[in-house]
Amino acid sequence: MGEQNVRIGTDSFMRRAFTRALLADLRALECLLDSELIETGVRRIGAEQEMFLIDSACEPAMSNLDVLDKIDDERFTTELGRFNLEVNLSPRTFGGDCLSQMESELREMVSTASEAAHQCGARVLLTGILPTLARSHLALDCMTPIPRYHQLNRTMTEVRGGDFHTLIKGYDELQLHHDNVMLEACNTSFQVHFQVGPKEFVRLYNIAQAVTAPVLSVAVNSPVLLQNRLWHETRIALFQQSIDVRSKTHQARGHRMRVSFGDHWVEESVLEIFREDIARFRVLLASEQGPSSMELLESGVVPTLDALRLHNSTVYRWNRPCYGVVDGVAHLRIENRALPSGPTILDEVSNAAFFFGLMSALAEEEKDVTELMAWDDAESNFMAACRYGLKAQFKWFEGREWAASDLVLEELLPLARKGLEFQGIEVHDIDRYMGTIEERVQVGQTGSQWVLDSLAGMKAEGKTTREEQFRAVTAATWQRQREKKPVHEWGLASLDESKDWRENYRRVGQVMRKDLFTVHPEDVVDLAACLMEWEYLRHVPVEDHEGHLVGVVSHRALLRLVGRGVSQRNVQPVAVEEVMNPSPVTCSPDTSCLEAIGLMRENRVGCLPVLEDGKLAGIVTERDFLDVAGRLLEEQLREP
Repeated sequence: MGEQNVRIGTDSFMRRAFTRALLADLRALECLLDSELIETGVRRIGAEQEMFLIDSACEPAMSNLDVLDKIDDERFTTELGRFNLEVNLSPRTFGGDCLSQMESELREMVSTASEAAHQCGARVLLTGILPTLARSHLALDCMTPIPRYHQLNRTMTEVRGGDFHTLIKGYDELQLHHDNVMLEACNTSFQVHFQVGPKEFVRLYNIAQAVTAPVLSVAVNSPVLLQNRLWHETRIALFQQSIDVRSKTHQARGHRMRVSFGDHWVEESVLEIFREDIARFRVLLASEQGPSSMELLESGVVPTLDALRLHNSTVYRWNRPCYGVVDGVAHLRIENRALPSGPTILDEVSNAAFFFGLMSALAEEEKDVTELMAWDDAESNFMAACRYGLKAQFKWFEGREWAASDLVLEELLPLARKGLEFQGIEVHDIDRYMGTIEERVQVGQTGSQWVLDSLAGMKAEGKTTREEQFRAVTAATWQRQREKKPVHEWGLASLDESKDWRENYRRVGQVMRKDLFTVHPEDVVDLAACLMEWEYLRHVPVEDHEGHLVGVVSHRALLRLVGRGVSQRNVQPVAVEEVMNPSPVTCSPDTSCLEAIGLMRENRVGCLPVLEDGKLAGIVTERDFLDVAGRLLEEQLREP
């Protein structure tokens, strides 16, 4: 997340001073470019690995600071959530055995993190979005207690002017309002860096924009969020919406999100992007300023452009330009942020190699990608890859339409091999990483497809809750990562891979039914009776038009109505509100199942409506607990 020494951007004096420094940095960068003081003629690659920390129940472990205390390595750092870690890999010259060196360092770093996590009762998991995440894991007390994160949250909430709204439609539909930016912490990625020279920046940046879609289509690994099956790479939609700070006025004007793919090809230089981002996006964070970057430059010192880099860290292009200084030498990088974490280290490095190979190969082609492809096609390809993965349809060079898998196998893998060969990458490394991509595409099993097929297989077994299914997928992911086989060789997850059955039944939210049939207080009671008959229900919640619970109609209440003869035809229709219980006993998703059972016994009720944020989220009944008990008895009494 970058520099930690920041202050909230609502202090008008500090913001003005920071903006002045930001503009000075931009002028200094222009001077650096004009004076040819930025490194050229060198290709380097690097990466950032983000990861989840989970506990023995496969739920988020809030222990990143404890784990970092066990690690004595400056390459490791925190992330937004207390259940996230990040490690920055060493930059390497692009050539020879750089890819296998990257893989070796990555294995060493993940092993280091795993050992430290084990000492804290946690495990490391590489996945784009953790399947067992719940709303309760996204509260502010789950945010890493570092000033930058809390300042960023406060500023973004103030600029937004209210809650953050998320709507993602996939296999399921997720719609929620959230009062902080912690939804961003649901995402972990494997961000790769590609150093370029200033004069070739425009050409290579546009190449990165073009090739990100097909690379992402084979790399997808984030198909679920909050127990909903959404896009094959849900991270993209989630990240865009989780920190969408546009006001309603800005949305109405079509103002671009801070997270975006962009809206046009770059034409002139890297300055074009930085200028546009400063013009479009207000300062969110400010830091104390030292000597002016222009003064440093005039004195012969290459400035680090801290203000520009801090502002750039709050604008999230999927291919983001980066400026850096190492040993007094300035350089430019393209940071690809679209690739997810996992499913394995081999899969990640293979995805990176595919991206690097295409960048290298297309850089040597005579034609510019902007002459071969319309911008709208590059953007629509990216969104198609996010939604459908290998099942996406692309419009590629010269307007030719391809299925993603065919384009990769027939056109892009040979091209990437050529690009890696041109850079002098060792032959056995090319075969290893491009072979992994080829086999993955031929089998058709990306990380996302493995999760979706695993969930479908467990659902087909019947009598299982989503909680059980998603926990089993998480447990199976962790186990298969330890086996170090690439994802296309993984067998599907099964229910018995979640060892401790008790973890699936601790909270009401794990067993409640969310697909509810409800009535309104003004509805005729006959409708409630029909719902009970059609859907085999004994209780029907009554809610208002805002989703607030206002009562419950029980099977017993209808029997009393019949007993009084109210159901006869010559009697006036009865409204639901006349027979409902207006003050039902309720619980929350976090209520323990044992407590819920106690409430039902104590109050002699057969159901508990479940409320979240004051609104009806589900219902748990005697029948639900009876089904759970039956499954557990069957499991325990089954003969070996």
